[in-house]
Formats: sequence, C-alpha cells, structure tokens
Amino acid sequence: MSAAHTGVPSVLAHELPRPVPADELAACPAGDVFRRVGDKWSVLLVILLGGRPHRYNELHRAVEGISQRMLTRTLRGLEADGLVRRDVHPTVPPSVEYSLTPLGRGLLEPLSALADWAVRNAPEINEARSRHRAGADDGPAPAP
Repeated sequence: MSAAHTGVPSVLAHELPRPVPADELAACPAGDVFRRVGDKWSVLLVILLGGRPHRYNELHRAVEGISQRMLTRTLRGLEADGLVRRDVHPTVPPSVEYSLTPLGRGLLEPLSALADWAVRNAPEINEARSRHRAGADDGPAPAP
C-alpha cells in the first residue's frame, strides 16, 4: 500500500540507511529540488514569475538586494532545471522575457503549502527560537 493511503508522509515511507551514504544523498531527486528551492533567491523568483512573465530588468527592480550576476545565475539555474522559460524577442535591442514552464507552475502548489505552513507556525517557531536563545545564554547544555 502506498504512503498516501496509510497516513504516513511520503518522506517517512521508506527507512533511510544509517549513515546515509553521501552518493545516495547527492543522487536523490528530492534533495536536488530542495537545494534549488532552498537557495536565497529561487523561490522568490518562481513566485514573482507565477504571477506573470517578467523582463529581466523588471525582475531586477522587483527583488531588492539581488545583484545582476546573482539574478542571472539564478535564472539560468531555474531554466536549466526546466522551471523557467527564457524567450528572446527579435527587437532592437533584443528583449528577453522570463516565464514559468508547466513544470515551474507545478511547483507553486507545494511552495504555497510550505508557505502556508510557515505562516501558520511562525508564532511557535519564534517562541522556540526565543527559548533556544535564552537557553544558549545559560552556557553549554549538559551532556546526556
């Protein structure tokens, strides 16, 4: 029976070997996607492009603090992963527009679920961080 029918989250459906081999971790498709969406700018760009296509300079103006180099690198990575499409229009000068591919659009739903979870649990997370900081001020934790 699949994890979807047992109430077990899919990430827990299979036991991980201990220790987790580095080559398995590197080859894991989920880990690869987590690395992409876990970087500083990718999720923000996917969300912006989820609203509508943007030209490069529109994106650069829309994201405070991102350098042109980092915007270019992030867009190229998203394009290489098949999440973003780059369309060059034959104008003088050439204009470039970025949009989400169907695969990129498919990422919006799980990103929305994660964002909803984060907003819903932000007070509890912030409280845990406060407790942790307060405990860290007391010195090192005792050995188990």
